[in-house]
Amino acid sequence: MSNKEVTPLVPREGWHVMHLFYQVDHGQWSLLDDEEKRQAKTRLTELVQEIRATDDTHLLVFSIATPKADIGFMLLTPDLQVANAYEKQLTLSLGADVLTPVYSYLSQTESSEYTTTEEQYAKETLIGEKGFKEGSEQYEAAIGEFNERMEKYLQHRLYPVLPDWPVICFYPMSKRRSGNDNWYSLNFEARKELMSGHARVGRTYSGRILQLITGSTGLDEFEWGVTLLANDTIDIKAIVYEMRFDEVSARYAEFGDFYIGMQLPLNDLFERVCL
Repeated sequence: MSNKEVTPLVPREGWHVMHLFYQVDHGQWSLLDDEEKRQAKTRLTELVQEIRATDDTHLLVFSIATPKADIGFMLLTPDLQVANAYEKQLTLSLGADVLTPVYSYLSQTESSEYTTTEEQYAKETLIGEKGFKEGSEQYEAAIGEFNERMEKYLQHRLYPVLPDWPVICFYPMSKRRSGNDNWYSLNFEARKELMSGHARVGRTYSGRILQLITGSTGLDEFEWGVTLLANDTIDIKAIVYEMRFDEVSARYAEFGDFYIGMQLPLNDLFERVCL
């Protein structure tokens, strides 16, 4: 697909992520005859298959639940050149002017600077809280379990495989920089302590919410993109509401618009958006 002469733009770690939202111009669509409509839907179907067959590349396709947009795509792939090429093809896939972009967001998967290190876990939890002796059988077993757990966590953060859970929620956010509520004037330990409380709330939704935080500082107008996947909209509503009471959100968070969608097979998606 990509021109071999174009220099790849692959980050040192992680993948590029694009959230793309479109409205369908039904007036433009109505100008196509039945054969042209069939060819257009075939073209988008084949493009989705091509994207999903690309190495280390994932594409989620969903119907948007409100008139903010009709169709949404979430594209994850290492090379920004590839992401850019696929984005242009997706925009034109149903024909010129049929899909109108209404919102987009560019970010990258990233690890968290607040992730607990092995040294911190050993000192604060194993020795400080549990009283394990360094080098003991209990201590070594706990360290092994911690490292295995953290490896899976970092793999998900940097190279995620997202499930086909039906509900998808996306919103961008930034940390506030206003007077006494300036996140970036806090020292690292204060920020880490606040974020650990935030994370504790998130862990209570394990199995009900899959959360992916992607970084966008310098890439888009907010600082992070948040993607939540669930089987029930009430879990989306509950986790966002509960986290609003956490100081990280209550005092320091600024949010953009929320987009709620439903992952669907393409044939069902076409029917849902009346194509």
